[in-house]
Amino acid sequence: MRFPSIRPNLAVTTGAEMMGGTAGSCGRNAVARRRGWIVGIAVVGLLGIVSPTHAEAPIKSPQDAACRNEARAKVFVTPDPGGIGLYAIGRQIYSACMARSQPRTARRRR
Repeated sequence: MRFPSIRPNLAVTTGAEMMGGTAGSCGRNAVARRRGWIVGIAVVGLLGIVSPTHAEAPIKSPQDAACRNEARAKVFVTPDPGGIGLYAIGRQIYSACMARSQPRTARRRR
């Protein structure tokens, strides 16, 4: 007569088996999720490389830097009744500042 084994059942169960799934489903979902992340990051990276970015010209003088800062500070509070856009408003503010900062030349009367 054979006696039953007294050893405890040491079978390893996965979370998917406990929740009623199959043994390999948890691993496949994780791989698919990871693959989705990788593809998403690659797409975002390619869009960043391919899309044209508008870089500013290098700062040429202290007046240029001051006028750029003034335009950045005022562009969102300046009204835009004509609907020309933020870039055009900023350009107008910058141009007016640069014109103010230039020394006036004396004109001779004839």
